[in-house]
Amino acid sequence: MGLVISSLAGYLLGNINGAYIIGKVVGGIDIREHGSRNAGATNVNRVLGSKPAVLALAIDLLKGVVAVVVGRHLGGGDVGAIIAGIVVVCGHNWPFVLNFKGGKGIATSLGVLLSLDIRVAMILLIAGIIIILTTRYVSLASVVCALCYPVLVIAFGLSQEMIVFSVVISAFALVRHKDNIKRLLGGQESKVSIKLTPKKGD
Repeated sequence: MGLVISSLAGYLLGNINGAYIIGKVVGGIDIREHGSRNAGATNVNRVLGSKPAVLALAIDLLKGVVAVVVGRHLGGGDVGAIIAGIVVVCGHNWPFVLNFKGGKGIATSLGVLLSLDIRVAMILLIAGIIIILTTRYVSLASVVCALCYPVLVIAFGLSQEMIVFSVVISAFALVRHKDNIKRLLGGQESKVSIKLTPKKGD
């Protein structure tokens, strides 16, 4: 029963979309109707500026952390934490409160990863930051980190459950970034810039 409750809680937590909330509170808009139309922090930065984007990122990351903590305590240890981690990302990517049109799950996944194994999470975070700073492609950083995650889990000798988890989470990220991958390969992907104010017309 604890596993069921923690899984349900994880999915509901996932439905709390930081980008959507910040879009409504700060800009009075549905962020999914502006910019890239993705309910994520990168699009908030594009449309509303960097400060609102940081808030959106924090909300999405925090819910990943909370879901794992709840899953570990109610769902019976590490397995409960892993399942809650998968479910909270599902809730973010496909939230029923937003007609199943959510974000891409990267910030939420990072929150989950930090709670499950901070060593692997920090390696991916640092690698992602380096890629973003050198290329200005957030999507490239997300895709590369998604591909590297299962490899790192295996390299660190983590459990079979963690290996399965890493493959599932990475698959979610790659599926949600399929259009970005096409644009990257075609040289059409947009680069990120740190914005203090939103662009007029977005």
